[in-house]
Amino acid sequence: MLYHSSFQISFFQKDFKMSLNTAHTPDGKGVLIYNGELILLYCKGVVIQFPGEKDDLLKKSVSGSMYLTSHRIIFISEGNSNKVKSLSMPFHCLNEVKIELPLFGANYLKGFASPQPGGNLNSDTCWKVTFNKGGCTDFGRALLKAADMARAFRPYDAPPPYQQPQGNVFAPPPEYYMAPNGNMCGFQAPRDVFPDTPPAGSVYIFEQPPPYSGIGETTTISQFPSNSNTNLNYRGPIPSAPPSYENIREEAPPLPPKSKIE
Repeated sequence: MLYHSSFQISFFQKDFKMSLNTAHTPDGKGVLIYNGELILLYCKGVVIQFPGEKDDLLKKSVSGSMYLTSHRIIFISEGNSNKVKSLSMPFHCLNEVKIELPLFGANYLKGFASPQPGGNLNSDTCWKVTFNKGGCTDFGRALLKAADMARAFRPYDAPPPYQQPQGNVFAPPPEYYMAPNGNMCGFQAPRDVFPDTPPAGSVYIFEQPPPYSGIGETTTISQFPSNSNTNLNYRGPIPSAPPSYENIREEAPPLPPKSKIE
């Protein structure tokens, strides 16, 4: 759940998992997104930590950039020497996410995420993202709205576990992967708070087109719930053909006269 003041959201479908070092290019300088995935916000100057984690990969805090997309949040480190190059957290794997507003120090997001099979993590991971340049509350609200929209477009059946797309990647022009003015289906991202955009040539997209296994895959509905009053075999009546006129100059009959109102 995501908590802040009076609002909260329950994230759904835990077949989507967090993965470590799977969302960056081989040189570590670029981010990999899916074909059709849109970047809503880009935030520089964030620091991610993993409180209480004993894994050597997650013991140190890492500085970098944060992406909020239509599917997930992605962290990309700013140095090649870091063991944590990237972190991908789909909305569906997030739990107990909170916006913390301490009296001293920068505001931060904190929560847990479930591991993805083959994603270089073995257990639920606690993460903490600090926004040293501000904007934590705005980012959290945008995350809440984006996750809520993802829930609204969830397919009827639960999708299968996530699998990394196969094939090549390419670097498209910025307008291809950036939501126009931060707008997606009526959701307006706070671009006034996060005016930056990803550096040119740093965003790469998988060549394989959607759907992706586990990322909003459209499934076939074989049966509706018994109480839905929906019949898959029902076909509506075929509309009748319009009247045919033997004479193309024939006019339609006059309208019936209306009764006079006194």
